[in-house]
Amino acid sequence: MSIFAIGDLHLSLGVSKPMDIFEGWQDYHIRLRNNWQRVVKPEDTVVVCGDISWAMDIKDAVEDFKFIEELNGTKIIMKGNHDYWWQTAKKLNNFLEENNFKTIKFLFNNSYEVEDMVICGTRGWIFENGEPADEKVILREAGRLKASLDYTKSEKEKVVFLHYPAVYQNLQNTHILNTLDEYNIKRCYYGHLHGKSIKYAFNGEFNGVKHKLISADALEFCPYIIN
Repeated sequence: MSIFAIGDLHLSLGVSKPMDIFEGWQDYHIRLRNNWQRVVKPEDTVVVCGDISWAMDIKDAVEDFKFIEELNGTKIIMKGNHDYWWQTAKKLNNFLEENNFKTIKFLFNNSYEVEDMVICGTRGWIFENGEPADEKVILREAGRLKASLDYTKSEKEKVVFLHYPAVYQNLQNTHILNTLDEYNIKRCYYGHLHGKSIKYAFNGEFNGVKHKLISADALEFCPYIIN
């Protein structure tokens, strides 16, 4: 069984928010489905690193979740900055049950042991557009990452998934980076960056941790295998 990662599906099947107005996003639903079904097998797992649906309310995200449900593999979903429909863990799990979504799980203050690794993560946070950092949000996200990392005492490798990059150009989320160091994390995958921002993404090793961008358009809408 293989484990894949991809972020930023930006689905809008239940609301009017077309992504194909942006360069490189033409026919992305078709490309995403075709690539996904080609490389991912039913027994595989895919971590989806946020920005799942443009829906503002979870009831308007049903069509997007149906699309995801029909894709191969078990899907582990986490929150991005545009997932305004996100709710409490109990409400999210009730949503899955009510709609009979059997292949989708949420990564939310928890973790999942899959094959030889433990999948951990949170949305994260970083400075943007020169705006001052929101210390409260940064500390909360670092706390959520620790909760995810502490969820199991497994000796398997813990791999971290974020929505926001922990390192971007001259910006660093020191609280997240310190947590990665504290828990001896060696791999960190993230999304959020699109279009022209992709060329500025950090893909490489920083303080002993390998960081890699896995946003959908950066991967040409094809899940990236990580094991």
